[in-house]
Amino acid sequence: MAVFIGEYQAKADAKGRIMFPAPFRKQLAGEGQEEFVINRGFETCLVLYPKKEWDVISKKINSLNPFKAENRNFIRLFNNGATLVSLDAAGRILLPKELMKYAGIESDVFFAANGRKIEIWSKEGYERIMAVDSDSFAALAEKVLGESDLNFDSTDE
Repeated sequence: MAVFIGEYQAKADAKGRIMFPAPFRKQLAGEGQEEFVINRGFETCLVLYPKKEWDVISKKINSLNPFKAENRNFIRLFNNGATLVSLDAAGRILLPKELMKYAGIESDVFFAANGRKIEIWSKEGYERIMAVDSDSFAALAEKVLGESDLNFDSTDE
């Protein structure tokens, strides 16, 4: 499955259709993937999952023990609003109105790669979440990765 790279701007039309960025389509090339699941994200954005990726995540989430109240609540909240969408003949996706309202999307949107999924943000929401100075980013990297055994050296040994 593709690991997406990049961020792209787009505009939603009055019906909520937005052009899916061509670079993301190229990154999906060969996977026969034009079907997605769109849903609410954690920080007031929308998340667009290639259908194959959604199936993997959904299987894991739905295997949680349903006899635990917090699991049932998480499953319910995670699946709430999930909608199957496809690219139309013009390469656009239709954002459901309720999801647009949740994310504060009116016209200007940002597509942002996030691993195997793509986040869709309102312009204001994206600018707000990305307004992190370099010192704060460095401190976050140290906190998240500083104790890690991961080797980020790009050379093969």
